[in-house]
Amino acid sequence: MSNEDGGSFEERLRAARSKQGLDAAPPAASSAGTASPMGIGVRVGVELVSALAVSVAIGWGLDHWLHTTPLFIGLFVLLGGAAGVANVWRLMMPKKGAAGPQ
Repeated sequence: MSNEDGGSFEERLRAARSKQGLDAAPPAASSAGTASPMGIGVRVGVELVSALAVSVAIGWGLDHWLHTTPLFIGLFVLLGGAAGVANVWRLMMPKKGAAGPQ
């Protein structure tokens, strides 16, 4: 591939970004660490409940399909709880490289 059509890739990308107005810093970068405690609490609740709801639905569906009433729903409740806790853990852990964009 040659550079006959307007310069290097970086120059063309820079020109396209400035044309679209994308050169400014993203607004999320300035307010990344300013989530309200209520917002965090709601997100934690949604993470836990949604993981459990999806896992119960999968377990119930497998039990209904395979006629093994308490087996899969019990297994998937445990897996869904673990997935919900893992999601909350990931949400609460400090980000690596949270010093800012490079």
